[in-house]
Amino acid sequence: MSLLGEYEVKRIDYALAMKIVTERHYLHRTCPCSMAFCLCDKNNDVGGVVTYGVPCSSTLLKGICGPEEAHNVYELNRLWIHQDMPRNAASYLVAHSLKMLDKEIVVSFADSSVGHVGYVYQATNFLYCGLSARFLDPKVKGMEGKHHATFAHGMTMAQVIETYGEDAVEWVERPRKHRYVYFNAPKKRRKALRRKLLYEVLPYPKGDSIHAEDMDVRDQERYHEQLSIF
Repeated sequence: MSLLGEYEVKRIDYALAMKIVTERHYLHRTCPCSMAFCLCDKNNDVGGVVTYGVPCSSTLLKGICGPEEAHNVYELNRLWIHQDMPRNAASYLVAHSLKMLDKEIVVSFADSSVGHVGYVYQATNFLYCGLSARFLDPKVKGMEGKHHATFAHGMTMAQVIETYGEDAVEWVERPRKHRYVYFNAPKKRRKALRRKLLYEVLPYPKGDSIHAEDMDVRDQERYHEQLSIF
């Protein structure tokens, strides 16, 4: 089914975007959000949401195309599509929202720990730049459900232990994620950014026998809902 003429990509405000992603996206939590867009039909019923924000990590901002482009980076950090939407809805929403961004470099991650490979990014011509680096994240007793950035942002291991106590802190290896980069710019500028890219561009990864090669965000979330892991 073609979505052209049936659905429209519109910018939405922060409050609506966070309401939808906290209720519907499998992480069920807010995120940095500078721009957000929805996919809606002629009745303005929302069938999908994508959000973009400035990454909290200065290392990530500088690590894509160098410090001189650190101000020019968004992370696509939430993507949700209703399970009844047409199969190509996720890539349609991403492709059309990219055109409306005010930054040229977009990075996104597909969480390998829940079986995501990033087929929607492959379908929208992102560059695949391998797996994210290995990191240890703090887990503090009583705050197990919170992201570490909310209680330990910018803190060293020693500072986390000093703040919360050694017995209350456990260090857990962060799941590695598939990293994708997109240059949202005209051809000449896109080539210039590609030359600045500090990551190696690699062939697209494919999933295992459980995840078909054309599985999109909708299918992956439905699969995991069936396994009751969200």
